[in-house]
Amino acid sequence: MTTYLIRNAQILGGAPRDIHIADGVFAAIGEDLDVTADIDLDAHGLVALPGLVDLHTHLREPGREDAETVLTGTRAAAMGGYTAVHAMANTFPVADSAEVVEQVWRLGRASGYCDVQPVGAVTVGLEGKELAGLGAMHDSAAAVRVFSDDGKCVDDPVLMRRALEYVRTVDGVIAQHAQEPRLTAGAQMNEGAVSGELGLPGWPAVAEESIIARDVLLAAHLGARVHICHLSTAGSVEIVRWAKGRGWDVTAEVTPHHLLLTDETVRSNDPVYKVNPPLRTAADVEALREALADGTIDAVATDHAPHPAADKDCAWTVAAMGMVGLETALSVVQQTMVDTGLLNWEGVADRMSHRPARIGRLSGHGRSVSVGEPANLVLFDPAYRGVVNPDTFATRSRNSPYRGMDLPGRVHATFLRGEATVLAGELVER
Repeated sequence: MTTYLIRNAQILGGAPRDIHIADGVFAAIGEDLDVTADIDLDAHGLVALPGLVDLHTHLREPGREDAETVLTGTRAAAMGGYTAVHAMANTFPVADSAEVVEQVWRLGRASGYCDVQPVGAVTVGLEGKELAGLGAMHDSAAAVRVFSDDGKCVDDPVLMRRALEYVRTVDGVIAQHAQEPRLTAGAQMNEGAVSGELGLPGWPAVAEESIIARDVLLAAHLGARVHICHLSTAGSVEIVRWAKGRGWDVTAEVTPHHLLLTDETVRSNDPVYKVNPPLRTAADVEALREALADGTIDAVATDHAPHPAADKDCAWTVAAMGMVGLETALSVVQQTMVDTGLLNWEGVADRMSHRPARIGRLSGHGRSVSVGEPANLVLFDPAYRGVVNPDTFATRSRNSPYRGMDLPGRVHATFLRGEATVLAGELVER
């Protein structure tokens, strides 16, 4: 394996240190290390973080390779500083069997750019009628521990109870897409003043909050784990905070776009801002930031949702929902959380690496940058500023809401178990 000597890196934003990587681990860390290495890197001014872990990525393969493949998606992940991603189940065919989750897992291993942990569907075909083969997916080579019908809500409380009862036995978790479908039929954006002015059917906050309230109560009753996907409202924050205050095993994630953008963007009539759940109000954004800062929200998860141009370059009402986000997540977090003083870099490592790995039970990721640990690492330049140009992205799709926006920070290098996947801001061919 290639060995590296990284000089003057600021681990978690601290004082400069040298990092020696050999045999896939952090071999030595200190000042002015006197070691030889195949590649010597000057990391002056760069922040060193543990490799990022995404709990919520749509890789689209199998079935929608026109939007993304496991290879292009993991290349995008590496460019964003990720060393592991959880691949959601809404593929074609749906990842509701051992065969499909193993296919996705093997494609991830073949890509070499980051680890891919498949998420298994909760119900057959995401149809919400009968439980999928949760046991078979858990026992497969992919060893699935996270199950989700993301894109759809498990709205039947009896099915949700049965799913929670099962995952309790394997230390798994149900990741719920909280959306009461009868309250959101035909909805196009957040229900509020802007939807009223634009005349678009609204998506009420209570459609999310009512499902979260039900599911935290179910999880507490059963002693099971539940994870709330892409939490988006101030009311949802209060429910999760209340549940955690009672000691219940509840976790939650927020997306970068819900930390930065509001429903005011919909006035542009650009479908790039159409997403599920919808962009909310400025007050919701403020509540989400505060909850991420105080730990009520455990993790930042991208909900990277690539779409081909035809699915976005159309009228708002028929456009697909979703945004790409892997390659910009760390920059958005810097702007919304670090530059505002709400989180330091240690906090970023906790919310984007340590806790996501713990929730997903990825034992080889989310570890500290210390001697003997797997060398999963990202070197990030927080002083950089640049205009976002999705045409240069590694992802196959271009539906970024940040096009033309000036954002801080850039990933300089990413290492997966000691092997560089990105160097000097460029992908390393694997």
